[in-house]
Amino acid sequence: MPPSTRPAQLEDVEDALVDGDVPYERGTAGAALRHRNFRIVYFGTFASNIGTWMQNVILGLYAVKTLHQGGFYVGLLYFGQLGPLLFLSIMGGTLSDRLDRRRYLVSLQVIQGLLSFGLALVAWTANPSTAAIAVLVFAIGIANALGAPGLSAILPTLVPPEDINGAVSLASMQMNLSRVIGPAIGALIFSSLDAGPVFAINAATYLFAVGGLLWAHYPRYVTTSPEARKDRGFLSGIRIARADPVIRYVLLTLFSFSFFSVTFVGIMPLISTYHLHLSDTLYGFLYATFGIGAAAGALTVGTVLARRSKVALLRPGFIAFAVVVAAFGLVTNVPAAFVIVALLGYAYFLVVTCLSTILQKQLRDEERGRVMALWIMVFGGTVPLGVLVAGPFAKSYSPEVLLIGAAWSLVLAFFASAKLLRAKGAPDD
Repeated sequence: MPPSTRPAQLEDVEDALVDGDVPYERGTAGAALRHRNFRIVYFGTFASNIGTWMQNVILGLYAVKTLHQGGFYVGLLYFGQLGPLLFLSIMGGTLSDRLDRRRYLVSLQVIQGLLSFGLALVAWTANPSTAAIAVLVFAIGIANALGAPGLSAILPTLVPPEDINGAVSLASMQMNLSRVIGPAIGALIFSSLDAGPVFAINAATYLFAVGGLLWAHYPRYVTTSPEARKDRGFLSGIRIARADPVIRYVLLTLFSFSFFSVTFVGIMPLISTYHLHLSDTLYGFLYATFGIGAAAGALTVGTVLARRSKVALLRPGFIAFAVVVAAFGLVTNVPAAFVIVALLGYAYFLVVTCLSTILQKQLRDEERGRVMALWIMVFGGTVPLGVLVAGPFAKSYSPEVLLIGAAWSLVLAFFASAKLLRAKGAPDD
């Protein structure tokens, strides 16, 4: 019997043997970590993600300070890292639901590791080729876009249904902590050893993800049912979302929230430079403070608020986000800005983690990869579009951009009725 379908009682017995029968509450982050297979994949991908963010952040510095390139090339590398998510996530989700997941995901992790090592080799040459670096970054971004939906689909299957809340909370926390830890380590290595070692270390961290995916036990095929396999085209995820009002609500809400309200992520350098007048070092600390707040918000959903209904948390979460993002747009005092940006990260990922939990609990395993591909598109691919539109209006920083985001968050709060969502079939926990 696959680990994701074993009775919860059997999981309890195994956990008691491993952990000394220490009491714990189901549905929390601690409960999710009691499951061996979840721990293996979670910490393996955590180590790999730290390496990925070491590389992602250092690429921009490397382009400016070592390659002496301008804004166009820096933007090209940024698009190479994240742009493929917008165009290839659907294909990646479909393939992860069709193929042997272990073989598919391990292959993509190995490819990304080899490409990152190739990036290190280019960086170590006397005259690094800017074209070769751009091609390698795009290739890494393509492999990531194809594999991300499958990785997002696997984690919730490694715990029983009653512990999905904690698993999703930990996944969101991991995303943010890796964005804090990775850049900090990468900056230290880059300042003393240059970019080549950063890229090489990132290549090595993919071994942790590969080891976790090979070591853990999970269903390699989501189903063998011919009926479930007959509709697995590239657009089948969209059909699934259109047919389910809860899935449709989550994806449309996240899409509009990312486009209108999360533009502050992209224009934070402008806020730092023109509004708060921070040095480059203080800007780094400001972004890290945002990441720590976001990690805390994600973790809170799986700990303190583990037993609270996620649909009931959405409305106060959107209201809190609106208040804090408006305050961040207007604040001029630097110490106050650090406090506010931490609260902003907290409210932002409290909302995102609640939406993610509602979505994951609504999905069946055989459709999880394709629908999570849509989640990744609207979460990872829509924010750059919003920033692109807002950019001309925020060239020297205009608080109206953040105030528009705050206003839209209040609109979403108005429509985030727990009663209506439960009537549509949303889970009540």
